[in-house]
Amino acid sequence: MTGFRFLSASDSAVIVEFGDRVDRAVNERVLALGDAVHRARLAGVTDVVPTFRSLMIHYDALVTSGPAIEDAVTNLAQAGNPARQIKRRLWFIPACYEPSHAPDIEDIARTLHLTAREVAELHATCHYHVYMIGFVPGFPYMGDVAAALQLPRRADPRTRVPPGSVAIATNLTAIYPYESPGGWHLIGTTPIRFFDAATERGSVLQAGDAVAFEPVTAAEFDRIKAAVARNDFVPASQEIQP
Repeated sequence: MTGFRFLSASDSAVIVEFGDRVDRAVNERVLALGDAVHRARLAGVTDVVPTFRSLMIHYDALVTSGPAIEDAVTNLAQAGNPARQIKRRLWFIPACYEPSHAPDIEDIARTLHLTAREVAELHATCHYHVYMIGFVPGFPYMGDVAAALQLPRRADPRTRVPPGSVAIATNLTAIYPYESPGGWHLIGTTPIRFFDAATERGSVLQAGDAVAFEPVTAAEFDRIKAAVARNDFVPASQEIQP
């Protein structure tokens, strides 16, 4: 693995940057290096955080240093292309695309010269790759949205986007785990809770996972939401190859 550069992020973090574009090939290299660093158990490393095209490596400055981390990562890279070994999962996420749960779906349909049903079907047909988790805890940036659904961000961002909102912008789709501001188009809503600090995993989705949205009716949405509130519902998932 070659073709990366180091950036100093702070006195306790180093960034390994791959390329200048967002695509699956670059992201796979980021995830592969993250796996390799995990497996190497480098002294002083406290966390690794993958993004679209870079990996941030946090370390304890009382144990190691930025230059030492850079040397260790370079040695890992020179040892050959690391194969990803951390288990990935395909998650089946229920989502309601009815207008009552999809504030922008009819506007999206008009803009793209489709019906609301066609918009929902196009969105639910794909399996999405989780590039990274960011913005707020548990917020997954996923791609890639079908070309027929790609739109720029909204010209008028919302100050409040409800939790569970499923959204699209450019070639990406995402889920808002909390109420927050946002400028993406709201195409549906899921009743699933995507971040819980009380659990070991924290975020349901992890970088490298995949997501398939499963359309549900408003009545089914309410039933699942009630089960989630009782801690009586876990979205189905299956292990997939790295």
